Amino acid sequence: MMKSKADEEDYWNSSKFKAFTFDDEDDEFSRLKESKQAVNSIRRLVEEDDDEDDVEKVSWSGEPVGSKTSLFKTNPDDLSVRLYAPELRKPKSEYKDYVSDWSPEETIQRMQQGKAFSLEKFRSLQDKLLLLDFAVSAHDGNVITAVLIYLKRTLGKEVLFRELESRQTALRHLIQYLTETRDQRLLLELLRSLCRTGPCTTGREHLSITDENKRRDFLKSCLSLPFSPEDSAHVQDHFTLLERQIIIEATDRQAERGGKVEIFQKFPRRASILNMPLVTTLYYCCFYHYTEPEGTYSSSLNIRQTFKISEKQYFVTALAARAKLKAWSDVDALFTSRNWLGFTRKKSPLSFQRVVDILQKNSAPTQVLQDYVALVDDAELRISLAQKHKCHDIVINTYRDLKDRQLLLGYRGKVERGSAEERKIDELLNNPRRRWK
Repeated sequence: MMKSKADEEDYWNSSKFKAFTFDDEDDEFSRLKESKQAVNSIRRLVEEDDDEDDVEKVSWSGEPVGSKTSLFKTNPDDLSVRLYAPELRKPKSEYKDYVSDWSPEETIQRMQQGKAFSLEKFRSLQDKLLLLDFAVSAHDGNVITAVLIYLKRTLGKEVLFRELESRQTALRHLIQYLTETRDQRLLLELLRSLCRTGPCTTGREHLSITDENKRRDFLKSCLSLPFSPEDSAHVQDHFTLLERQIIIEATDRQAERGGKVEIFQKFPRRASILNMPLVTTLYYCCFYHYTEPEGTYSSSLNIRQTFKISEKQYFVTALAARAKLKAWSDVDALFTSRNWLGFTRKKSPLSFQRVVDILQKNSAPTQVLQDYVALVDDAELRISLAQKHKCHDIVINTYRDLKDRQLLLGYRGKVERGSAEERKIDELLNNPRRRWK
């Protein structure tokens, strides 16, 4: 169906779609001018009437107060746009969230409240110590630990340890933190530093405690401290030894006062056993309680087993104690060993030369000494010891075994005339069946 010429003209003249013309740029410029004029007209409307009665009053919260009127000189029904008071500025303290200019005290408060904070701005030693002091005053363990971690990272060890000496609460928190994080190296350095610069709360403080029960309790409290395995074993042994000494001392003091135990009457105690070293305690038990069964606290065998004393140390201590008491049968029993065939022989973890010296210092008789001089392996050393301690039989028998007639004849002039030793030498020299060198 074909349109008439009049309809086509109406289409092109009335349609919102327009054909392209070279005057489009002029059309855009004209539309821009129209928009600018519209904006300027709105500005004039806003500034046109400043009458107090025509402007809506509002409170600081933004709620309308009093009479209302339209902002624009338009239809009264069109009240969609209102004039409200601008939003209030935030307090200055709120802007510190962004500029980070808090004081040490404010920083600690923010840490307690769980707000954002930064410790990096506190670079001087004074500010860092103020942080720590405010954290301690706040009584918040998490905050104290957080500050200590920052100080540990930014301060030298010597400075940190020095400042913590006067801040015991912070010091305990640092020790606990290092314990939980297993930083053994720094923890040991801290403890050693405290011991060097003052009374050590973990190693020397107990030396100033005079009451043995309080000292024992203090050592017991030290058992939970994070020492190295070797140091922990020493602290445990020290506590166990003092605890054992307290029990033995109480029992022996009562027995001594009672006057019914013979050994305490013959050999009164010269001093208390409390706070004595381990070897002294072992000697005491070997002296006064040697025959007691192993199950008792004061038994020397119990002491040896509890503190893992070596065989050699136990042997030397027991030998000295029993020799002091002139208990020669006990001394002999120390050397006696039995093999799997049932034969007995004398055996010693010490050289028999050392054994002879110990016995001689305790005034052992010649008959006892010569038994152990004879066990010295080296002939020359054996002869020297025998001559020194006048064990004539040992010298005579050694020369006999060496088949040295001249030495035996020379030794005859050193013994008493008419003595048993002289007669023994004469018998050996006059025996025709004995062969000499």
